[in-house]
This record gives sequence, C-alpha cells and structure tokens, in this order.
Amino acid sequence: MSTHTQKIIILDFGSQTTQLIARRIREQKVYSEIHPYTLELDQLRAMQPAGIILSGGPASVYDADAPLSDPGLFELGVPVLGICYGAQLMTVQLGGRVEQAEKREFGPAQLQIEYTGGLFAGMETSPAHYQVWMSHGDRIEAMAPGFAVTATSPHSPCAAMRHADKPFVAVQFHPEVAHTLIGTDVLRNFIFGLCNCRPDWTMHSFIDQTVAEIRARVGTDRVLCALSGGVDSSVVAALVHRAIGDQLTCIHVNNGLMRTGESASVLRFFREKTRLNVIDVDATDFFLEALAGITEPEEKRKRIGYG
Repeated sequence: MSTHTQKIIILDFGSQTTQLIARRIREQKVYSEIHPYTLELDQLRAMQPAGIILSGGPASVYDADAPLSDPGLFELGVPVLGICYGAQLMTVQLGGRVEQAEKREFGPAQLQIEYTGGLFAGMETSPAHYQVWMSHGDRIEAMAPGFAVTATSPHSPCAAMRHADKPFVAVQFHPEVAHTLIGTDVLRNFIFGLCNCRPDWTMHSFIDQTVAEIRARVGTDRVLCALSGGVDSSVVAALVHRAIGDQLTCIHVNNGLMRTGESASVLRFFREKTRLNVIDVDATDFFLEALAGITEPEEKRKRIGYG
C-alpha cells in the first residue's frame, strides 16, 4: 500500500477517462491513485486520502447491476467530488433522485455558473457561459438534503452542486477532458481549495519513495518477477531492480504468439541495457498445442491466460 502522505483516491466506475482524472491531478503535483469502486471501506479509510473522486461511468444508477460504492465513504469526513455518474451516485446514496433525461447530453455544452465559490472559485458569473463536455443520459432531478445548485446547463438544471455543511461537491460534466475549458481550474479548486493538498509531488519523488518501500518490504529476501516486455512488467522490473539489484530474478516466457523477433528483442534489451538477470523460457510448443483446433476467441484468451 502506498504511504504517500497526501493522496487523492479515485474510485473507477468504468469511465473511459478515469486515467485522465489521475493524470490531471498529478499534473498539479498531487499524488493520485485509481481503485475499483468495489474498494472496501476499511481499505479506503486506511489509505487516509486527502480527497475522494467518484468517476463517471456508462451505467445508470438504477440499473439492476449498477456499480455502487460503499455509501460509508461519505462518513469518513473527507472531501468527495462526484463526476457525471459519480455525481448521480452521490445524489442517490445521500437521499436525492436521479431520472432519465428527456434529451441525452453528449458533447460540448454551455455552463452557467450560479455560485462563484468551491469548485468555481475565481470564476465569473457574468458573463458566465463556459464550455464544458457532457456525456450522460440521466440527470439529477432532486438533490439530496443539504445540497444547492452551483451551475446549470441548457439540459441540466443541476449541472453542478455543493453541500452546505459538508465537503461534498459534484459536476455532471467532465473536468478532466480538454473540451472542458475550465476543467483544470475545477480540479485545482477541489484538490487545493477543498482537500488542502500541497503541490509537492513529482514522478521523481514517487520513484524515490517506491524504491524505499520496496527495499523495506523485501529486506534480504529474493524476488521473482514475470517479465513480458510490456509497460507494466517492465516498469515493475525496473523499479524493483533499482531497489534490490541482484536480489531480483526475472522470467520471460515466449508463448509463441509474439511478433517476429519480439521475444529476442525483449531479452536483448533487458540483458544489455539494464543488466537484469532474465531467464528465458521457450513455451511455444506448450501454448500452440493448447490452442490447436480452438476457434472461439474467448476460449483462446482463456487458454493463453491460464495455459
């Protein structure tokens, strides 16, 4: 678990732009982590977040299988920002009402700011038409008790809202995308104004702290790392190797499904450029035999993934 003293936790409800939320926050030199919406409340509490963001998502809060986070997160005393689906989920879980909109909002919309505080601190109410990016089929019909409208749009009488006494705010638009011209300002107002974060995180500080955490956790033990050559495993291998050096052994498995020469290229790079100890396992025959006669894509995926 990360030990960064200040962090924004993003709960992912399936939005295509969740990664962008994390990126926008990190661009402000504040650390952020993405976790699934199913994150246990005790785990969330243990992370001691400076703030929580509920991402957007394609579902409706009234779907039978709608993704629902633990409503107990609103009892943690932590600022919460709901974005699109996250705003609707906040509304329903705190006692408001969401209904299907007569007209789906997708694309650019003009935002009318009604309250120049909170998320909209430093912005003008007149002229107050700011371009934002909408992507939702439901809308907030009745806010939960204690909330007030802070912005509207032509098809959303509640395009943004805030709680009068608690640090809960929400927007129906997506502040993380470039089409929302005030998006960076909105996120800055959340992380600095409501969450009181300090802009002191950098990728270098992340690397230094992660290396220290790995060293403390591993001690004198040895570590085995599966190395495909993709981004995820390569970054893990590089960080662990920086932390513990020769205590790390990597295993690269050639499943016979890589591009021509790719496996050899991966081995050459890591052995020559990084001095990693990489064991090469040629499992081509094993995987190709497992796939013989299989035409259904999902079954192929399972056989590749599980051998």
